[in-house]
Amino acid sequence: MARGPASRSAETENNQLHLEGAARRKMRREMKSLSILVAACALLAGCESNPITGRSQLMIVPESLAVSESATAYAQMMGQLGQKKQIEANSARALKVRDITDRLVAQAIKLRPDSAGWRWEVQVINDPKTVNAFCMAGGKMAIYTGMWDKLNATDEEIAMVMGHEISHALAGHTQERMSVAITSQVVAQAAAIAISSSESTRGLAMTGTQLAAVYAVQMPNSRTSESEADAIGLEIAARAGYDPRAAVTLWEKMGRLGSTPPEFLSTHPSPENRAARLKALGAKVQPHYEAAKANPPPHQRLVNLTNGR
Repeated sequence: MARGPASRSAETENNQLHLEGAARRKMRREMKSLSILVAACALLAGCESNPITGRSQLMIVPESLAVSESATAYAQMMGQLGQKKQIEANSARALKVRDITDRLVAQAIKLRPDSAGWRWEVQVINDPKTVNAFCMAGGKMAIYTGMWDKLNATDEEIAMVMGHEISHALAGHTQERMSVAITSQVVAQAAAIAISSSESTRGLAMTGTQLAAVYAVQMPNSRTSESEADAIGLEIAARAGYDPRAAVTLWEKMGRLGSTPPEFLSTHPSPENRAARLKALGAKVQPHYEAAKANPPPHQRLVNLTNGR
């Protein structure tokens, strides 16, 4: 039976839709393979041995870029907080934090001499409800007033917090997490292209290393990174003259905050045996603390320098 023009048109349209659907499926398969290949190449090309711990890390983002983008993100963040009058500039608490971080940074530089070239900076953020602190790549640090208002943290405990955060930067953890974020972004972009979503692609293209720097601070550290920062931070603090036993009392205080964990714990996964581990680590570095107390290292101004070096 002869088919009319309408029937032939419908068949042609159906065939075209079938072919287009098949093409899209093939494209998705190819892009999926490409995304896996990109990720695999990134993993192979970006693995480096950490100079402090010896651990192999994914380092797609060069440290120079991690430092510069962290500095940009940090300046914007502090600028916005400054406009809201949330930066404590010259309070007694802010001056004490600078003194503590000066002593810690002096020991950090001994452990990793190239960090002497970083523009170390620390700010106190006036936010009584937030128990948190961070140190971005390149030594850009901040601590929230909730550490005092909610924990009533001592100087020794503040030194444990800041020593731990400084250690994340020394061990390249910010750079490592930025690399993970960037790698994830590459795969996401490939997936966006695979579904032919120009809108999604444009949005993803706007997500760069600066946002990755912020994301690196906000995303949780791995337990491996936490263990490294615990060990390095305790040694730095002990050599600076701070009692490593304060790390245990600090985490005990955090554990007593109630059903709502502090933000610091949300980005610092804390296994149940952490207190015991901190005690063991503290015992190992106790001789450094006793030596520093007997012969205090000279104070040197190293943070918040306006003239650079």
